[in-house]
Amino acid sequence: SESILLDVACGTGDVAITARKMGIENIFGADYSHNMLTLFNKKSSWIKGRNIQMVAENFPLKDECITNITVAFGVRNFYDIQKAFNSFYKVLKNGGKVTILEFRMPANVIFKFLYKFYFKKILPLIGGLISGEKEAYKYLPASVEEFDEKIKLPELLGNSGFEKIEVHNLTFGITQVVIATK
Repeated sequence: SESILLDVACGTGDVAITARKMGIENIFGADYSHNMLTLFNKKSSWIKGRNIQMVAENFPLKDECITNITVAFGVRNFYDIQKAFNSFYKVLKNGGKVTILEFRMPANVIFKFLYKFYFKKILPLIGGLISGEKEAYKYLPASVEEFDEKIKLPELLGNSGFEKIEVHNLTFGITQVVIATK
């Protein structure tokens, strides 16, 4: 059957654009932010009419209509992660997959120290100088640290009904890919 990809919290479309370059044709973007979807539309004319402004917790889609869902660095910002995963499960076809890429805190004490130092001291300074918005670069490390301490993605996905759940730590545990199959 034909693959249908829903890129949730798609932002300006980087994941969807990469998927398109890999040969996936049926791609839809979903984001809460109208501004992000507008930027995505400007960046890629092929996505026009395929972007949906919505929250992850309540998809206005029929049941079992999507084969793949991707979320890159967006789960941290969901209002209710469990409800969002329930929504994912509902719209995914049997055998469909959710692939989540998210920041995490490294388990190794040395890497964790270096990561926190960079994230809390260097990134806000450089980001603030470049963008003029230092506060935005303070939000990111705070949200990653809080998310890492409280949120166990495999457990939440399992609670939603997903059975096969794989976890892959990348870049010394700074990022994590979680793949769940319905």
